[in-house]
Amino acid sequence: MRSIGEMARSSGLSVSALRFYDGAGVLVPARVDPVNGYRWYGPEQFEEARLLARLRRAGMPLADLRLVLAGWSSTDTELVRRLLQTHLNRLERDLSDARRELSTVRALLDHKESPMTSPRTATARFTVAACEMAAALDAVRFAASTDPDLPMLGGVLLDIEGGSLHAVATDRYRMAVARARGTGDGAPRAQIIVPSPLADAMRALLSDRGSVQLTVEGNHVALEAGARQAAGQCLDHDFPDYRRLVRLPAGARALVDVPALREAVETGPVRIAEARGPSGVSPRLSVLKVGGDGTVAVCADDDDSDSVAVNRDFLLHALAAGARDQLILEFGAPTAPMAIRRTDTEDTFSILMPVRLDA
Repeated sequence: MRSIGEMARSSGLSVSALRFYDGAGVLVPARVDPVNGYRWYGPEQFEEARLLARLRRAGMPLADLRLVLAGWSSTDTELVRRLLQTHLNRLERDLSDARRELSTVRALLDHKESPMTSPRTATARFTVAACEMAAALDAVRFAASTDPDLPMLGGVLLDIEGGSLHAVATDRYRMAVARARGTGDGAPRAQIIVPSPLADAMRALLSDRGSVQLTVEGNHVALEAGARQAAGQCLDHDFPDYRRLVRLPAGARALVDVPALREAVETGPVRIAEARGPSGVSPRLSVLKVGGDGTVAVCADDDDSDSVAVNRDFLLHALAAGARDQLILEFGAPTAPMAIRRTDTEDTFSILMPVRLDA
C-alpha cells in the first residue's frame, strides 16, 4: 500500500489533485483510515495514477477521464480509443480557433502601431543621487529575464518622467519595481530597456556619495559618475505596460521579520511543482498562509483556501532584494500575485506569481 504522499511523488499527481480525484470518484483510494482519514492506495492503482497524470496534462475533461479509467482494465478497449481520438480532435479544433483569434489580434496590433515618437525614442537627462540609483537597481535586477525567446524582458526598464525614475524588471513569473527621485530636464517621458550586462556595469559605478547623470538619446544610454561612464545601446523592444500589471486586488497584509521568514522558508516544508519553470526544471514551492494573529507560516500543504504557493527561490530573492529587516507581504486570492513591499515606501516592491499546486 502507498500513502497519498508516496503516490503523489511516484505518479506525477499532486496531493491536492489526488484528493480531488478521490472526491470526484475517478481514483478512489483502496483504503481510508477510519481514525485519521489517511488515504492508502493499492499497487494496481499506481498505473492508473500515472495514466491519469498523462491524461490530465493533455487536458482531458473530467467526465472523459472517469470513463477512460473505468475502461482501462477491460479487454474491449474500443471505448478508450474513441475517447482519446475525440479529445485529440477537440484539441485540434481549439488550436485552430486559437490561431484564428491570435491572427486577428496581430492584425489589430498592426493597425495600432503608430509612427509617432514613442517614449523609448525620446531624449532625456536625469540627475539622481548615486545611492538612490544603486538602491533602485538592487531592488529589481534579480527579476530580469534570461529567456532568449523574450529578449524584451532581458534587462531593466528605466522609465523617466519628470522628477522620477522607475526601474522595472520582470521574467513573467515575478516583477520588481523601484522608484528613484531626482531632477529631470523637463523633456517628455522617456523609456529605455537597459540590457542586464549594461545595468550591471552601471551598478558597479555607483557609490554612496554624490550624484550621477543618466543621459538617454534614442536607443543609446549613458550613466556618468564623475570621470567614469557606463554607456551602450538599449534593447530595441517595447516593454510591457508595468503600470497595468501592478494593479493587484486588495487582500491581507502581514508585517514579517525577514530573517525569521527567510529561515522558515529555507528550512520549512517544500512542495515540487508539477509544471516546469523557466529553467526547464520543476521549481520548489513554499506554501504560505497568514494566521489570525497576522503571522506568516510556511505550511506543509495547501488544504486551506487562504494559502498561497510561490516559487521558493524567487521568494528568497525578493526578500533579499527588499534589503530590510521588516517587509510587508500582501496576499490577495490564492490565484492573485503576492506583493513584497517595503515599510517606508509604496514605490519599491516585488510581485510573485502564485503557483497552482493542482495545475
